[in-house]
Amino acid sequence: MELFPILALAIALGTDSFSVCLGIGTTGVRLSKILFISLVIGIFHVIMPLAGLFLGELLGKLAGNIAGTIGALILILLGGKILWESRQQKDEEARFDYTSWAGTFLLALSVSLDALSIGFSLGTLGIPFSLAVGIFGLVAFLMSGAGLYLGKQLNRVIGQRAELLGGIILILLGFFAIWQG
Repeated sequence: MELFPILALAIALGTDSFSVCLGIGTTGVRLSKILFISLVIGIFHVIMPLAGLFLGELLGKLAGNIAGTIGALILILLGGKILWESRQQKDEEARFDYTSWAGTFLLALSVSLDALSIGFSLGTLGIPFSLAVGIFGLVAFLMSGAGLYLGKQLNRVIGQRAELLGGIILILLGFFAIWQG
């Protein structure tokens, strides 16, 4: 009875991760990095609702509006960076590494800001919090991995155009998130 709403909420939160990771995956990501990025995103989807719970209701109203906009702007910047780099004839080492610690941190932060807002209100819904954040983390991990892997396969099929497509996807997701907010 309690599992369905938690799972539905986890999937809704995980769609951002999946979509963004699909775009990042088009840049060509090794399996070890797919696991690393997915794990960090999963951990962030546990930490952010916990942080939201502890920050409280008053800050939740304020951050709920700001969090979505910040996440959307990060997506637009990441997408623009991918587009810019795909058009440049630079060697691979000159590119920003989305799979580095810093890149993964920014990616995980951008896709988990919605989970912060969820944490503000989750306690009032009467849902077991530890079960909810555990499922949020697991679903985000799985959806991120799936997005990265599918993006990698797309890169194999259509090559550099996949990177352009990935950048466009991220930019459109960012603008869509702003439009919805």
